[in-house]
Amino acid sequence: MLSKVLVANRGEIALRVVRACAELGMRSVAVYSDADRSAPHVLAASEAVRLGPAPAAASYLRSDAILAAACATGCDAIHPGYGFLAENADFAAAVRRAGLAFIGPPAEAIAAMGDKTAARRRMRAAGVPVVPGTDEAFAGSADARAAAEEVGYPVILKAAAGGGGKGMRVVRDESGMESALRAASAEAEAAFGDGRIYLERFLEGPRHIEIQILADGHGAVLHLGERECSIQRRHQKLVEEAPSCVLTVEQRDAMGAAAVSAARAVGYENAGTVEFLWTDGAFYFLEMNTRLQVEHPVTELVSGLDLVHWQLRIAGGEALPFAQDDVELAGHALECRITSEDPLRGFLPSTGRITHLEVPGGPGVRWDGGVSRGQEITLHYDPLLGKLITHGATREAAIERMRRALRELRIVGVDTSAVFHAALMDDAEFRAGELDIGFFDRRGEGLASGALPEARLLAAAVAATLLEHDRRRRAEAGRVPDQASPRSRWREAGWR
Repeated sequence: MLSKVLVANRGEIALRVVRACAELGMRSVAVYSDADRSAPHVLAASEAVRLGPAPAAASYLRSDAILAAACATGCDAIHPGYGFLAENADFAAAVRRAGLAFIGPPAEAIAAMGDKTAARRRMRAAGVPVVPGTDEAFAGSADARAAAEEVGYPVILKAAAGGGGKGMRVVRDESGMESALRAASAEAEAAFGDGRIYLERFLEGPRHIEIQILADGHGAVLHLGERECSIQRRHQKLVEEAPSCVLTVEQRDAMGAAAVSAARAVGYENAGTVEFLWTDGAFYFLEMNTRLQVEHPVTELVSGLDLVHWQLRIAGGEALPFAQDDVELAGHALECRITSEDPLRGFLPSTGRITHLEVPGGPGVRWDGGVSRGQEITLHYDPLLGKLITHGATREAAIERMRRALRELRIVGVDTSAVFHAALMDDAEFRAGELDIGFFDRRGEGLASGALPEARLLAAAVAATLLEHDRRRRAEAGRVPDQASPRSRWREAGWR
């Protein structure tokens, strides 16, 4: 069993790991930038070490400072969380060279799945279905055009060295290939330091469905069912749920078996996720995330398993005490990613100080947050403030519980995506489970703007209440203003 863990991350995932360490009797060490000096994960940890200034490149991405902090505080393991250095094979290897446990997969597995073309070749060899496309990066635009002709338009260009939507372009005919390839390569170079591009056939309207993997160091590899992640904006997930409302038992078993094969093909250990595109009953390998996913709580709620606990226990050498047949899934879970973005203004980032925070509770409601009242929200990091998760016996029950929880959530000081999520819970297509990765493009902007009349009505009600309060206060003081007076607020533009 591990005794002391450094958490090389921030926000809600850092707090989540710190709490898990406490529950398992382990001490924890938080790291922080100057912007996060008083953040919840820092205050909750057993110890905390400053990394540097606010920019991630000067703090959370400094592998040398993180390793030095772990050694100086006597840690025996590092948990990378997600983002930052979580899928950096060089960092994972450096952690192990320092004599520490890396709470994640072997560096070799991260490297194998980090190169997307190499991953495609491995998956094909393991018998995992892959989308028709190229297994090598292009040498030039002529090769790209030839490959697209062979695969068939439309195609999607992708970065060989990374994911997250960076370096991704859809090309619908040959005339658009040259400019799309230049743009995709430049974006990939900026994001990953590697401009190599490959292509796949572009599937129209697929679902994004992923399988949670758990593997120990003793040869056991299990899957814990699927998550539906089709509601995305610019390839960033907004809502996740488990299970998917479209899979049959047979399809779930087939996808689970394929995910286990994918994990075994790279010698995977710890928690990970194999992502697929699903269309018309067929599924295709998309990529493997060699870390814990943001949306892991929905799997925890339907499986009854604490994935962070098992990450720590597996890294400490424990074997999984249950087999695939012992995994039972119950009910339905939803997760809404609450971000500091304004849906009424095209999801522009919102910054400021959180002056009030009130989180919902009650049966089947969970808040995984990483912010507190008084905290300053900046542009230095990912806009995720927290995750609101609900669980119910059915999908309908989980949605109704989420509707109630979103009404109870109060975050004042920054604009949040909760307005969009509240509108989504009432959307007929969403409630019917009619989802695909194009859902937001079809419905998202309308859902966000549809919340505007309600927001205006609320603002008008607040204004009217304040004016009435002011009128009564003045009346009590014997100074009742005449609405015709030049000083009356009712004469100001915009008031009625």
